[in-house]
Amino acid sequence: MSIQNLLVELFVEELPPKALKKLGEAFSSALFEGLKTQGLAAADAAVTSYASPRRLAVHIANVAARAADKPVSHKLMPVSVGLDANGQATPALLKRLAGMGLDASVVPSLKREGEGKAEALFMDAIVTGATLADGLQKALEEALTKLPIPKVMTYQLRDGWSTVNFVRPVHGLVALHGSEVVPIGVLGLQAGRATQGHRFEAAVATVSIQDADSYAAQMENEGAVIPGFEARRADIARQLHDAAEKIGGVKPIEDDALLDEVTALVERPNVLVGQFEESFLEVPQECLILTMKANQKYFPLLDSHGKLTNRFLIVSNIRPADASAVIGGNERVVRPRLADAKFFFDQDRKKPLASRVEKLGSVVYHNKLGTQLERVQRVTKLAGEIARRLGADAAQAERAAHLAKADLLTDMVGEFPELQGIMGRYYAAHDGEPEAVARAIEQHYQPRFAGDALPEDNIGAAVALADKLETLVGIYGIGLVPTGDKDPFALRRHALGVLRLLAEKDLPLDLVQLLQFARGLFPAEMLADSVAVDVHGFMLERLKNYLRERDFAADEVEAVVSQNPTRIDLVIPRLEAVQAFKKLPEAASLAAANKRIQNILKKTEVPAGAPDAALFQESAEKALFEAVNRLAPGVESLVANRGYTEALTRLAGVRAEVDAFFDQVMVMADEITVRNNRLALLRSLGELMNGVADISKLAG
Repeated sequence: MSIQNLLVELFVEELPPKALKKLGEAFSSALFEGLKTQGLAAADAAVTSYASPRRLAVHIANVAARAADKPVSHKLMPVSVGLDANGQATPALLKRLAGMGLDASVVPSLKREGEGKAEALFMDAIVTGATLADGLQKALEEALTKLPIPKVMTYQLRDGWSTVNFVRPVHGLVALHGSEVVPIGVLGLQAGRATQGHRFEAAVATVSIQDADSYAAQMENEGAVIPGFEARRADIARQLHDAAEKIGGVKPIEDDALLDEVTALVERPNVLVGQFEESFLEVPQECLILTMKANQKYFPLLDSHGKLTNRFLIVSNIRPADASAVIGGNERVVRPRLADAKFFFDQDRKKPLASRVEKLGSVVYHNKLGTQLERVQRVTKLAGEIARRLGADAAQAERAAHLAKADLLTDMVGEFPELQGIMGRYYAAHDGEPEAVARAIEQHYQPRFAGDALPEDNIGAAVALADKLETLVGIYGIGLVPTGDKDPFALRRHALGVLRLLAEKDLPLDLVQLLQFARGLFPAEMLADSVAVDVHGFMLERLKNYLRERDFAADEVEAVVSQNPTRIDLVIPRLEAVQAFKKLPEAASLAAANKRIQNILKKTEVPAGAPDAALFQESAEKALFEAVNRLAPGVESLVANRGYTEALTRLAGVRAEVDAFFDQVMVMADEITVRNNRLALLRSLGELMNGVADISKLAG
């Protein structure tokens, strides 16, 4: 059986750059899986993916020319149906065998498996392994159907009447097993060994691939193309670094998404240095950076302090001997873009930010929730309330909230929505607003995404919390609850943002109280009455995910979150205490005892009141009562002062009394007063044990 390396390439028109990386990975993995399933490729075969603007390709090591034959056992039918009383084949069995191209001569070789009514007839057979031509044809067709194509194109084939569907028109197919062409066809094309290189710089018009292993080298040497996405990306990153080093004192902006997109736009990268007039640096650098990145795919250069310079890096797709024309052309193209940004900035500053607020009254926020101005008024009141609870300047928090959305009506944000908040900070500073107000305007959107920074101070935190809580209560309250993957108002992201602010900035705020306050800012009839409780429950689910991502175990998270915490700043300290408690030798026994207590109390109604020492009859219950009374003051004081770890550690000291109680005392005594007294003791013990977390959740 011939084992050779395999190469498959689709030569296409320019693929969508933002999808190229995923297309390349999906193409190679799907093709490999198809061959592996058919026994043509080993599970541990080395797979190399290639993806450039005009090709998807894959190299798979050690692919067989023909898969090995394999034995199979076919279940035919129940014995009672296939054989008569004399053990002879019935017409039903003969018909089934005939359909398989067999006759009655094989009946003696059939196997019987199972017992009674489940006994069935089986036939052993050998399935001939697939040839590479057949297997690759099937795998390729299946791979094409599985590609994550953003938008399918329908195009006409060369015959003038047939049409096919793919992400872009395909003009070539290469399939080589070693040096031999595999005779397959797809999308109206037959496989060969010929492909094309760079549009302008290839050394030959057609690159004839010698064998599967020479593909990358031939494409680079003859076709002037670096076919591997990662290899091309690494080459661009190296060139960007070298160009910045040559200039000295600067570094290209770090942006993985931009680097991926540029990698998907060029086949033979060549990094060049351009520049623009220094006068444009008067414009906020965020505007210039966004203009260069979004519109031109340039890499702005920053100095050692992170300030934008008037130079930028161009990733060209050609390498002329004299690159001055390429550089000059790019400089001419970027200049009007920067001029537009400067014009927007100058025009926006002619009108104070505060003068734009009233115009938000003509901007609909949601048809059930009113205008952006009404929303701003709610957020302003909520921000002031939060700031007061934090001991921060409420007037500045309210001023920041009042101005926070005004930049939505500026020309700059109209052109670049990504700059909302950022431009608000610049315009507020220009208008003479306090620094804390201007900073809070920008930071009230934080955190925008997982891992994003949080507002620096409590004024910014107050506005950020207010903005997110108002959204959560309002949108949730009108019934627009996230379902499945659908979350058009990003409520999950807003919820996570609130949780991160409360937990990571250690803000001593009661979440339910804030939700109820936010609810009170809306007209009574506008939202569901239960919205505060509903949103709290929704956020606790997000909290569980957040905590698990921080490497807390599921049972630890459940022990704390099952108590429906409202002080999110206390959740992580409690979790850390639970982690420490789990390491104690007494932990498992106490968790099991706590679970037993919870189960008993759930099934029985316990009268109010503390246990009466005079009613205890057994020494074990007296000892437990004394232990609880001895520990309670210290444990409760520790819990009140956030000494959670020490509180749980002290509780571990009651293990002996708890074990003795359950070994020696009948809780459900016949005498009702004795029974109720023992239940009251268990209730007081359970309340003490669960002061930090519900440790019964730690029991297996």
